[in-house]
Amino acid sequence: MSVSIGTVLLLLCAFQIKHMFADYFLQTPKMLSGRGEYMHMGRAQHAGVHAVGSVIVLLLFGSPFLFIVAIVALEWLVHFNIDYCKAKYSDVKQLNPTQASFWRAAGTDQAMHQLTYVAMAWAWSVYAV
Repeated sequence: MSVSIGTVLLLLCAFQIKHMFADYFLQTPKMLSGRGEYMHMGRAQHAGVHAVGSVIVLLLFGSPFLFIVAIVALEWLVHFNIDYCKAKYSDVKQLNPTQASFWRAAGTDQAMHQLTYVAMAWAWSVYAV
C-alpha cells in the first residue's frame, strides 16, 4: 500500500511540533547542565522526552507496535549522540551565544535532528504503512 505525499508531510509536521516542545518547552535544568560528558543522565532524559513524543506521533499515524519500538529506540540513540557532539564541541571551543560558531553548532545540531525526522518519515512510509 502506498502512502500519500500529504500524509508524509503531515507526519513531518507532527515531528516538528514534537521537536519544538521537547527541545524548547520541556527541558529541565538537569537536562541542560553538564552536557559535555557522555554518560549524562539529563541528556538521556531529554532524548527520552523526544522518544515519548515520537511514540505519540507514530501512534496517531497508526504505526505498528514493533515499528514504533524499533524506530524510537534508534531515534533515542541518534538524538543522544547528536546532542553530545554539539555539547562536546561547544565545550571544547568554549562557545557562547555571542559567537557565530555557537550558532553554527546549534544550527548543525538542529539540521541533524531534522534529517533524522526525514529518515524516520521515509522508514515509516516504507515499513509501517
